[in-house]
Amino acid sequence: MADSHIQTAISVHRCRFVDYTPSPITALAFPPLPLPSPKAKASTAAAQFPRFATLAVGHANGSIDLCHWAGEKDGFHSPQAWAVTKTLPGLYPSKVDSLAFSIRCPHQLRFDEVPNLDVLRLFSSGGGSELLEWDTDRCCVRRTISSQGGSIWSVSVNPASTQLAMGCEDGSIRILSLLDDDLVHLRKFDRVKSRLLSIAWGPPTLKRASTDPRQTDDEEYEWADSWLVTGGSDSSLRKWDAVTGRSSERMGTDKVRGERTLVWAVCALGDGTIVSGDSLGMVKFWDSRTCTQLQTFQGHDADALCLAVSPEGSVVYSSGVDQKTTQYSLVKTHVTDGSSAGRTTTRWIQSSFRRLHSHDVRALAMWPPYTPLPITHKRSFPIDIAPVLASGGLDMSVVVTPAALPSSTINKIINPLATSTEATFSESYHRRLAYAAGPSNASAISISRGARLVSCLREAGVSIWRINQRSEGNLDDGETASGDDAWEKVLEMDLNVHTNLVASAISDDGLWFVVSDLYETKLFSLATDPKGDLTPKRVRNFGSILQAQLPFTPDSTGGLAFAFTPDSSKLVMATSMSSCVLLIDIGNDSGEPRVLRRFDHHRQRNGMGGDRVTKKLRPDGDVDMEATPDNNSSSCVAVNILRISVSADGQWAATSDDNARTHVFNLDSIQHHCVLPSFAHPAQTLAFDPSKSSLLTLAFPDNSIQIYDVESRQFPSWSKALVASLPQRFTQAHDPIVGVAFDPGARQSTSDSSPTKYALFWGSTWMCKINMDGSNFSNGGFNKKRRRAHNMKRPAIAAQDQHATDFKMITHFRPILHADFISPGELVVVERPLVDVLATLPPAYFRHKYGAS
Repeated sequence: MADSHIQTAISVHRCRFVDYTPSPITALAFPPLPLPSPKAKASTAAAQFPRFATLAVGHANGSIDLCHWAGEKDGFHSPQAWAVTKTLPGLYPSKVDSLAFSIRCPHQLRFDEVPNLDVLRLFSSGGGSELLEWDTDRCCVRRTISSQGGSIWSVSVNPASTQLAMGCEDGSIRILSLLDDDLVHLRKFDRVKSRLLSIAWGPPTLKRASTDPRQTDDEEYEWADSWLVTGGSDSSLRKWDAVTGRSSERMGTDKVRGERTLVWAVCALGDGTIVSGDSLGMVKFWDSRTCTQLQTFQGHDADALCLAVSPEGSVVYSSGVDQKTTQYSLVKTHVTDGSSAGRTTTRWIQSSFRRLHSHDVRALAMWPPYTPLPITHKRSFPIDIAPVLASGGLDMSVVVTPAALPSSTINKIINPLATSTEATFSESYHRRLAYAAGPSNASAISISRGARLVSCLREAGVSIWRINQRSEGNLDDGETASGDDAWEKVLEMDLNVHTNLVASAISDDGLWFVVSDLYETKLFSLATDPKGDLTPKRVRNFGSILQAQLPFTPDSTGGLAFAFTPDSSKLVMATSMSSCVLLIDIGNDSGEPRVLRRFDHHRQRNGMGGDRVTKKLRPDGDVDMEATPDNNSSSCVAVNILRISVSADGQWAATSDDNARTHVFNLDSIQHHCVLPSFAHPAQTLAFDPSKSSLLTLAFPDNSIQIYDVESRQFPSWSKALVASLPQRFTQAHDPIVGVAFDPGARQSTSDSSPTKYALFWGSTWMCKINMDGSNFSNGGFNKKRRRAHNMKRPAIAAQDQHATDFKMITHFRPILHADFISPGELVVVERPLVDVLATLPPAYFRHKYGAS
């Protein structure tokens, strides 16, 4: 990677020995939409396409990623699609088998209003007998409740978000009441001799809210649940009466050699049609009124594990072990019945299939979500924007695919993912979202520059490697050292944890290491033995030191983010439950860590609207907004401080939370310095420029950036030109920014022989070098320079070279977990190739189709 003005090569350590392994995806969920008013007799057509909502991704390690739309809040176009905002760490050990959203107060929302995360409730089950409700504000389990029926195999929330049904090991359905933000057992259905592997609610019906026969006003009608359907382990489906709790009908599936067929997935449509997917790969359509089979399709060569329905209910998708995603469409057919005109009927056809994954597909989800409603209240959406199908499985990545109706005749359909001009399921290009680089998409990798150490965080353990000094000199772009002498593992540590680990950091001198789960932070001093390995020694009283300084004596001393100062004498920590920032002295003479100050600024609502900083900038760009802490618990807000950065001179620390607020602290005076205005998204990464320590760079999931001078409390004028003129190749890259790094040997001006100042932004599949020399952007940035080169009639190649000095993107490192400079001109790029990750999985299903004996 040659420098722009002076062709100085960067030595690149291409590290593929790091054994970080993301967790397979086992469940996906979008939030539901509220039910329409019972008064609406006509078709409930949405005036506009609903804005894209939060996507919950459940993993086999028990953690849940909450992914937010990376585009504008009400926009329908984003090349980055969904990006992980925060991770709910799973209890260790645990897993997620089922996910379900419900609306906390559904009657307070319009029928076409998309619920925000703060009005949603999230439930999960993991193969045991406990149902978990999550606190998405504090990233922890809010409450649990026992099924009282053994292992929970399936979970479903009714369309009104008032009840939750669980299919249990003992063959019975348990109904929980969700009213008044509670979670209590309501009733138990009759028991059958089968595990209930899948469950779904049928369409609700209208009933009178009053028993007085004289009441005829339409407002006296309300929605009521009518029936449920379950898929069992005994080769059958069952229809259950929601009022009596009895299994009224049984629908038998096919068997092979007398073995039981497992019905892994069921769903119900508004017209009463039931769809099932089973272990024979069959997808069947049933009539719920007569409980007879309408049509059957051999959609898969192996188990069909999951189903999804298009927003209007006219298309069904199935997927499973054979990696195929199959589409079934409802089409009109003309039947001749002896009359001159005949009649028109409908039937299902297998219209398309695609192979979007390399291993088993465990979950499907659709946005906008389908709500099974009667024909009189059927919900419809504008057809000029394609809905999106999300799928996930053992290959650890969410795949999103535009899925416009195959019969759509409109000429221009917007593809929200910007992958292609085509937007139908069969013809559009899909997107594979990069797996998270670590909890809350903060990198699981930490770098110790002085000691040349690389640490990697796993669910319940930590590994540390040492990168040896190079003797062969600088290497060109993409080259890497080979042989066992390039690196060595110096520490492998397994920890006793309550949840999956959420954050870690290693000091620049390699003498301190800190790691935390959601409830406990552990601090270790590191010593090197004669063999060169590291020996950790835990600071046993660190938890009690933290607990004494936290408000309301919390049960948790865990941290969500850590950063050591460059001289390794202090630790900046963001606590998990209490949302505080602690400045801890670890280099004092007493040898015992000491909390210098606690900052409560992220906990406060002061100067904010909706928990975001909304004060406008003054004409000179000054954003001096001092927040005064208030220890009144009623004014506190629960936030997660997920990003911390400390300047190279140790004077400044910046912290950013999931409410898109960024605070700056002066570590010299140990005072709060300022708060930045909030932007549309929480900052994905923060970094101070080492060549000018007061310059803070913020990067966001939509690949936009901001540069702020914390000392003068303003956005420099040259940064506005840079931000406004970023090339589309950068802003519309399909993978969002994950991190940014600065070469500590770079300079700010071009008057000497040191390398030019630049920032190295990186995502999962790309790295981008952007010239950050402010003098280059005072006249309009990248585009202005290209125009000036053209106006001077310079050769085209010269203009291209000039542009290359300001901007360069490369894509031959992938997927990237971390990138940072370990010394001036020496870059560490940590990769975890997908083929290495997939090699840890069992072989994918494969069946010969030709030439088989």
